[in-house]
Amino acid sequence: MYLRIATLFLALGGLLLAADVTGKWTFTVETGAGTGSPAFELVQKGAVLTGTYEGVVGKAPLKGTVAGNKIEFVVSVGQGELKYSGTIDSATQMSGKAEYPEIGDATWKATKDK
Repeated sequence: MYLRIATLFLALGGLLLAADVTGKWTFTVETGAGTGSPAFELVQKGAVLTGTYEGVVGKAPLKGTVAGNKIEFVVSVGQGELKYSGTIDSATQMSGKAEYPEIGDATWKATKDK
């Protein structure tokens, strides 16, 4: 019984402490074709995520969601969609995986700009 209550408090606490990812972020993306450092400007309003991507394929809008410490978003570019999913590790760090058209799977880490 006590274990269930403690688990519930931990789960709720994690939701309440979820970081707001609004701001400018620098990503390091590792693909089979090499490494890139796109910049993102994210705007979070509740669970809704919008913003812009700026990188090797130009500048493009993004849309996604934030749920607890999970983040997912899609960048619409001329070559298709760049799909990102990951974990908000802290107020200034995120990491995850991405899918790029024609390149394939990638991993990424991000740091919030100061």
